[in-house]
Amino acid sequence: MLILRVLENVLQPSFLQKMTVLSLLEKISHDSQIIVDTFVNYDCDVEAPNIFERTVNGLLKTALGPPPGSITSLSPAQDMTFRHESVKCLVRIINSMGSWMDQQLKVGELSPSKFSDNENLTETPTYPIDDTNIVDYELHSEANSEFSNAASLEQRRAYKLEIQKGVALFNRKPSKGIEFLISTKKDGSSPEEVASFLKSTRGLNESMIGDYFGEREEFPMKVMHAYVDSFNFEKMGFGEAIRFFLRGFRLPGEAQKIDRIMEKFAERYCKCNPNSFTSADTAYVLAYSVIMLNTDAHNSMVKDKMTKADFIRNNRGIDDGKDLPEDYLGALYDQIVKNEIKMNAELSAPQSKQGNSLNKLLGFDGILNLVWKQTEEKPLGANSNLIRHIQEEFKAKSSKSEVVYYAVADPTILRFMVEVCWGPMIAAFSVTLDQSDDKEATAQCLQGFRHAVHVTAMMGMQTQRDAFVTTMAKFTYLHCAADMKQKNVDAVKVLSVSPFWS
Repeated sequence: MLILRVLENVLQPSFLQKMTVLSLLEKISHDSQIIVDTFVNYDCDVEAPNIFERTVNGLLKTALGPPPGSITSLSPAQDMTFRHESVKCLVRIINSMGSWMDQQLKVGELSPSKFSDNENLTETPTYPIDDTNIVDYELHSEANSEFSNAASLEQRRAYKLEIQKGVALFNRKPSKGIEFLISTKKDGSSPEEVASFLKSTRGLNESMIGDYFGEREEFPMKVMHAYVDSFNFEKMGFGEAIRFFLRGFRLPGEAQKIDRIMEKFAERYCKCNPNSFTSADTAYVLAYSVIMLNTDAHNSMVKDKMTKADFIRNNRGIDDGKDLPEDYLGALYDQIVKNEIKMNAELSAPQSKQGNSLNKLLGFDGILNLVWKQTEEKPLGANSNLIRHIQEEFKAKSSKSEVVYYAVADPTILRFMVEVCWGPMIAAFSVTLDQSDDKEATAQCLQGFRHAVHVTAMMGMQTQRDAFVTTMAKFTYLHCAADMKQKNVDAVKVLSVSPFWS
């Protein structure tokens, strides 16, 4: 994920860091099996990020360069180097896909017609899917098999895309997103099942989750109650419990919505720790006070900060008319002031700074500089949370006994990969070929077109194949021979020798 963050930083990248990432990606792309397995094990896994898709899109962004009118820290020469190197990576990826395909097909024994009958494979699945058991199927199918096949992977990929559609809808209007997911059987209909989905699904907007929890309607309120009840706060300090609870969503802005959520939190905390306070009302008032302190202490707009004495005074008599111990409140104050309560997204999100300060805040300098063996010590600071967050994800993934690594041998999987990458590739190759007269860069683009035509033709993907051929034909300039350059002549040569036009 660190590599993707560097790759996707177009405006203010560190030249050395991004060149290191591009060099690494090019080396990785030489291994065709890694390219395919990355797509299968991440982009087809509903619980994993779309690493292949994000890599291709990140390379496209780099190949196109900073948007017109934007401010960038790159010199023109550095920008051009990035563009050419990213195109080289894309060419290497499509070349590796073709090499892997050739190995599986043993070219000469099979023809493109084998796949042409399945042109709409990804659009209209022909394999039966039992949605009621899809989650169990996704996680456990083929657990004892080394190889997967395109049929099961198609189901996994289609299921993930449907989940992502529901997530996108939820992030616009939560109630509509939940209705869609339930109606398509991508989520259960009980409050407990919806709460589990909101707690574990990637990509959900934390603010929208908070707004949904604060709704007055019966079903969202039941979901919120089920969500809170899923936490075990036993033997957990009050400040620690609030921090743990609020990592998954952002509290809404309306006081009434916050009331409903924190009232339920207080009830749950006291149920897990029956001897902590006289009543749940005490926990509710104290929770509200902690949230106010967190905002006061860590909002730069607040000039007059709340002191420890203020915090203790504000909480007098809240324990059924009695005062909570001052040392208890003082320790709670210190915890919040020293360590801001944040959501998971805030722990891993990049900070909006200019220039290379972005990389320092994210901790990239401290990690990537190890590659260059720099002796200068660069502290990670507060944003070492990013590294810790990634480490926690790896530990969580590795602790699951059900995790399966799929090693595919069915070449049909390339159809799904092409659906993801053909658009970015045709854009990157076209723009570079149009704007650059650099001999090496234009040669790379033409090679990319050639490999793409080879893959799409052998896979029977006529629409994509024709798009690559038609686009490349425009660069022959046969209609305007007087304006032809060497790159146009080279385009004619590539077109004339490619064997898959029919």
